[in-house]
This record gives sequence, structure tokens and C-alpha cells, in this order.
Amino acid sequence: MNSFSAPGTSLGNLDAQAAARLIAAASDVALVVDRDGVIRDLAVGSDELAHEQCAQWKGKAWADTVTVESRAKVEALLRDAAAGAEPAWRQVNHPSPQGADLPILYSAIKVGRAGRVVAVGRDLRNVSVLQQRLVEAQQSLERDYARMRHTETRYRLLFQLASEAIVVVDSASGRVVEANPAAMRLLGTNSRQLVGKSFPDGFDARSTRALRALLEKARSAGRAEDVRARLAEDKREFLASASLFRHEAASHVLVRLSAADGATPALVQSHSALLRALEASPDGFVVTEPDGRVMTANRAFLDFVQLVAEDQARGRSLDDWLGRPGADLSVLLANLRQHGAVRLFATALRGELGQSTEVEISAVSVTEADEPCLGFSIRSVGRRLASATPGARQLPRSVDQLTELIGRVPLKDIVRETTDVIERLCIEAALQLTGDNRASAAEMLGLSRQSLYVKLRRYGLGDLEADAAR
Repeated sequence: MNSFSAPGTSLGNLDAQAAARLIAAASDVALVVDRDGVIRDLAVGSDELAHEQCAQWKGKAWADTVTVESRAKVEALLRDAAAGAEPAWRQVNHPSPQGADLPILYSAIKVGRAGRVVAVGRDLRNVSVLQQRLVEAQQSLERDYARMRHTETRYRLLFQLASEAIVVVDSASGRVVEANPAAMRLLGTNSRQLVGKSFPDGFDARSTRALRALLEKARSAGRAEDVRARLAEDKREFLASASLFRHEAASHVLVRLSAADGATPALVQSHSALLRALEASPDGFVVTEPDGRVMTANRAFLDFVQLVAEDQARGRSLDDWLGRPGADLSVLLANLRQHGAVRLFATALRGELGQSTEVEISAVSVTEADEPCLGFSIRSVGRRLASATPGARQLPRSVDQLTELIGRVPLKDIVRETTDVIERLCIEAALQLTGDNRASAAEMLGLSRQSLYVKLRRYGLGDLEADAAR
């Protein structure tokens, strides 16, 4: 129901004073606007709005008392009211001397025959505060959720990559909830066969009793020391220990298994294979302390720097062999501290006997290990640079090479050489586009033919002697 069914009977003959009191009591702010959109009278229903200096709106156009983006809404309210359309509520913002805009929810209706419009408004500041708090709470929840998700991801990754075999057992049912890959390899099974089975399963009778006692002790005391256990089939022995923890109102026992015969876990074996591969790699690999002092290096790196034994390099700074002493290592260390990794850093390695090798260095900072270190992978690029474009003239320097000059030569020299590179590229492109027509190329470049010939001689482009003979 949008209006009273019998206003004449139920409200009687309301006079102007009674109607004014009724409108003022039913709204936080009420405006009387004439047919030109000018506020002729207003009423404010609270002391808080009185401090907003609403009284100064009287005599001004309603659209001039609101912010720029709200003017279209005011015009729509007045237009709908003048047309006798169904009243609609629209939020309008007024500039406030207190700083933040004053949000008011207005509805307007035409009254009388003089084209007057009464606009009743509700103060939305409390609603805005609640909305802001809701947004802040939502953002806080999202940040907390993201932190929890990242934490869970880190611990999940640690669980999966751990070299120690770990089995998580539900304390109530005694069934395996989860097992990491190391445990599956150690027990010679897979996740489908292991998860959901009772623990212990597959051990001999004596080991089964010992492992059950281990779980009981962990449930009661929270922790249980190592016991020996043997598989029933292949008779392999393990050392098992257990710890109790709670997760989502449920108790779980974390069982750690290790080979009792001192066998190396598969993950450690794979790491050993990786180290052997790095040692035999044709690319140099060196591990340094955070300040760049060598801790260990492979055979290829020793060949680059012309050393016989690793002991000769250990403890020395990598800067002793880099092409730009005092510059290259500083740049590498600064980038590793800032970004954690560096890729394809071009420089040279100087050997102890005078040999120099053009190389590219990729590096990584390892900060999460027990002993923080830096790893440098060094690849020779001398052959690649020599055979990149056989038989063709090379530019003085590529753009990438020019950037490598920073710190080695003055800026004005870098700018001059860069200008030469760009100038030669433009001349070559113009000659190619014009089919080696020198006159057309000069016109395209905005040069005289004499200037073009000077530049062609400078860069050694074209057959100038044949041109002169013609």
C-alpha cells in the first residue's frame, strides 16, 4: 500500500503547521523546493545535522548544495516529482565543513498547485559507518584467510618435501589420515594403499604390539620415545617415535619413521645425485657466503679461474675473478638482497694465469637454510657471441651490452655509443626500404646526400668506391 486509503477521513483537515511538524518529525532533514529548484525552506531533525550548517542551504539551488556527482540525482528527483511519478529514494551527498561528505537519502513529492516540492531525507552517516566497518572486517578476514592459506601451503610443502618419513594417525580410530612421500617410499607402498588403513599394518606381531604401545603412550603422555619395528614381508627395521597433536577438535598422532639400518632416505639419495650432477656439469657452479666468499665450487668453475684444487678457491671472494672488480659482485649482491635471484648477468671471468672467458651468471639467494648462502651458475658464452651472425658486420654494441657498461664508463660515452647504434640502425633500415637508393634514403632520413655519404663512410656501409666510379 503506497498511500492512505482515506486520508481525508483519517487525517482530517491538516493545517500547514501540523503538516510541517509531521514532515519534520518523520525525517532527519526536509526541504521545500520551488519550481526553479531553489530551497525556500528547510527543517533539520537533529543537533548533529545542525552542526553541518544546513541552514545555509536556504535560498540556494538544491543542485548547488550537493557534490558534483549528486547533481544528476537531484535533477532526477525534481523531474520525477514534477511529473507526479512514484516517489523513489536516492542517495545524495552534501559537502560538509567537517571534512567527509554528508550522505542523505532523499525522496521528493510535489505538493500544492504552485509547483512546490517537498524532499524528505534520512541521514545515512550511521549506515555509512557500519558499511565501512563491514568492509574493513571483510578485508581483515580476507587477509587472515590469505595468511592461513599461505601458512598451510608452506607447511604442506614442508610435509611433502621432508626427507623424514611421517605418518599421521587418527587417535580415536587408529587409521592413517595422511602420509608423506618419504613414508610411502620407506614402507614400499602408495597413498591409496596406506591412507585409511589401520596403523600399524604390515609389521610382524612383536612390532605391531610395540607400535600400539607407542600410540597408547603418545595418547596419554603426549610423546613417546623410539621403538624398533620390523616389516613382516621384507624384514626391514625402522625406528618409530610418536607425538600427539590436536587439529580441528580432533586428536592425531604424528609417527616418525627412520630406517634402523642407517639407509639413506630416497629424497636424500636424490639430493646426492643432484650434487653429483652439479659437480660434473660443464657449467661452473659455486656456492658462497652472503658476502661472496667461496664455500665450495665444482670442477668447471675451477677450470674457468685456472685453479687446480677447490681448497685454492675456498675462502676467497668471487670478486677476485669477475671481469669488473668491485662492480660486478656489488651489483649481484645488491640484486640478490632485493630480489632473491639474478638471471643471465653478463660479465667475464679472469683466470689466475690471464685467461678471460665471457660468461653469463644466474644466481640465487638461499636464506632459509641453517647456513645462509648464495649459489652462482656460470655459463661460458664466448662461442655463442663469436658465431651469432657469421660473416655479417656487428653493431658496435647491442643495447643489452650498452646497459652492461653502466659503472664501467662515463655516462656521456654510453650516450654517444647508443646514439651511434641507433643512427646506424636507421641508415641500414632506410637503405633496405629504398632498395639501396642513396638519394631516396637521404631524403627519407632528412639528410643531404653529402651527410649521408659521410655517415656511410663512418660506419663502413655500402660500396662507396663503386658509387664514386659510377
